[in-house]
Amino acid sequence: MAERYSSFDRRGWAWFLQRLTAAFLVIVLAFHFMLLHFVNHAYEITFLGSQARMSQVGYFVTMVLFLVTATFHGVNGVFNALVNQGLKGTQKKVVLGVLAIAGVGLVVQGIRLALAMTGLV
Repeated sequence: MAERYSSFDRRGWAWFLQRLTAAFLVIVLAFHFMLLHFVNHAYEITFLGSQARMSQVGYFVTMVLFLVTATFHGVNGVFNALVNQGLKGTQKKVVLGVLAIAGVGLVVQGIRLALAMTGLV
């Protein structure tokens, strides 16, 4: 019988944070779909409406947390999938560095956009 292998150490923080961010993302995605696909329909979404939503502190904080957790969850998942496929040594370090830089860049640009959407910056 084939042995199951995972790069996640169940005693480590990466394993815990992957599960925690998954749970958070399920909740926030449900909120997103409810608000932007059932309460308001796609044809009703406008730039000014988006700007008004982002001006509300609770919505702004939720969207920034959504951005950060989705980025971490995605980058961590891709990295561990590559490790599970046999990524080792220098290649592993380079891939981790590239993914970390891309993740930080995505979060920084997303926060810049979120701040611009508030109309304050």
